[in-house]
Amino acid sequence: MKSAFPKYVAALLLFGSNGVYAAGVHLTSSETVFFRSMLGGLLLATVFLITRRRSSAGLVMSRAEVACVVCAGIGQAANWLFLYEAYKRIGVGMATVLDYCGPIIVMALAPLAFRERLTAAKVAGFCVVATGFVLVNVQSINGGADAWGLVCGVMSAVSYAVMVMFNKKAGGELGLAGVALQMVVCFAAVALYVGATEGYGFAASVPAADWPPLLMLGLVNTGIGCYLYFSSIGRLPVQTVAVCGYLEPLAAVVFAAALLGESMQALQLAGAVLILGGAVFAEMSGSLPKGAPSSLRFEDAPSLAAMYESRHADVGTPVIMR
Repeated sequence: MKSAFPKYVAALLLFGSNGVYAAGVHLTSSETVFFRSMLGGLLLATVFLITRRRSSAGLVMSRAEVACVVCAGIGQAANWLFLYEAYKRIGVGMATVLDYCGPIIVMALAPLAFRERLTAAKVAGFCVVATGFVLVNVQSINGGADAWGLVCGVMSAVSYAVMVMFNKKAGGELGLAGVALQMVVCFAAVALYVGATEGYGFAASVPAADWPPLLMLGLVNTGIGCYLYFSSIGRLPVQTVAVCGYLEPLAAVVFAAALLGESMQALQLAGAVLILGGAVFAEMSGSLPKGAPSSLRFEDAPSLAAMYESRHADVGTPVIMR
């Protein structure tokens, strides 16, 4: 427990710095996502191949589970493509805030998709987030923000919700095999998109200055970040994992302000507070079922996120973080 919490916080801070490193890459947003998903997928697949003999968890998947993981991987690819385009057009902080409407979309659709009960507290949280969403977008439009950038921010939230819902459908017992497969599918989907829209000529002429932030995004933030995340959440109480998870968007906004010089106007800042605060409130309104463990073994850690999603009407943490 003592070592797990610092590792979890370190993972969230790494995820929160994604936009800062992306801002240091001079490629297009889709090209940046191409390298991030490729490097992250290679590292996670390698870790799976090295460690699979130590544990049998998640080695066997049914066809239905594989199909759900594949769809989740495509959703993750769309999420990254839209999010990184939003980074470039409206800034890291604003794009991150819009992206974090995704968990609330999952919560709103849970009664239809999973027949889960939507409590009054969660409806209140949804209304708070919706108010914040309106404030952010109205102020951004009035301030002359890039309209397509705002659309990309909203679509990143929608595709994030798609990813989480297919992860839930997969059942949550896939372990590292499911995580690695989802990342590989994500890269394949991104590669197909980039090939169809831009070709692959850019891969042979990446500026030398772009490699450090690309390696940080792919190997450190994605590969090592996921390792720290999954090796820590299994040793922490579920409530701690859920609530502290919002350190990621908070860190992204702070990093964008401190390192990239981004700023929000008063209504935008108020909207951001409402979005994140409403999501945390909705998250806290759930409770663990009787008999549910407060922590899991390390080898079961990759399934914790899906377990949490399936029991909390569903603002929960995705299997793959940003």
